[in-house]
Amino acid sequence: MFEKYRFDGVIHLAAESHVDRSITNPTEFIFTNIVGTVNLLNAARLIWKENPEDKRYYQISTDEVYGSLGAEGYFTETTAYDPRSPYSASKASADHLVRAYHHTFGLPVVISNCSNNYGPYQFPEKLIPLCINNIKHGKPLPVYGKGLNIRDWLYVEDHAKAIDLIFHKGGNGETYNIGGNNEWCNIDLVKKLCEIMDAKLNRRPGDSAKLITFVKDRAGHDLRYAIDASKLQKELGWQPTIRFAEGFEQTIEWYLENEEWLDNVTSGDYQKYYDKQYGK
Repeated sequence: MFEKYRFDGVIHLAAESHVDRSITNPTEFIFTNIVGTVNLLNAARLIWKENPEDKRYYQISTDEVYGSLGAEGYFTETTAYDPRSPYSASKASADHLVRAYHHTFGLPVVISNCSNNYGPYQFPEKLIPLCINNIKHGKPLPVYGKGLNIRDWLYVEDHAKAIDLIFHKGGNGETYNIGGNNEWCNIDLVKKLCEIMDAKLNRRPGDSAKLITFVKDRAGHDLRYAIDASKLQKELGWQPTIRFAEGFEQTIEWYLENEEWLDNVTSGDYQKYYDKQYGK
């Protein structure tokens, strides 16, 4: 494809991305996230070697490569990598390879590390669409441990805008952190989701919250992620535009209005995975 179409840019988002699946099957993550990245890097290096100046290879990464935070502090672009799961380790490996190809071969690259995304079309192995689907069907809402793990949430369209900006304006060899400055404890997020779903489904207040079920904590579960996105804001002028209350409402509405899509992706193999991961 590189030879046929002569791409002048690559935005590499393809990845196995669910921590739970990486614990169940680490090898799949190695092939997709590490070997897959090297395949793209090799193709770009081969085709762009004559005139790399006007090219760009953009690696989309995650804040999980930085490990886990305590109650205070934020991840910055200079935070040392400390991945704690097969997923985050595979993404950290890919990032290292991208930087290595930049320094060794002169490949023009840029990397961004983003916090948790939410929005339409997200596969329902992720927390928000999983809970929406389960509430709709009256199924338990599995919450790991005591639900005290904290994540920084960003609406997917704000992430897309950041990607577009970094791809066109970011500095060669630079890294940019992308975050929503919007931290939520998992249990509080699920309770807020239950509250909104009760109103939208004309259920009694508190009905959905009764479905919350605490399950055995994920192995190596990181306590807290939080992003310092000041570099991206100062250098390229990006900041989130969708307030969480607005984005959260839009997200819930989308899944309720697209039940056919949700039903299609939660049939077959998904159900086998769900039963294995959380119990029937």
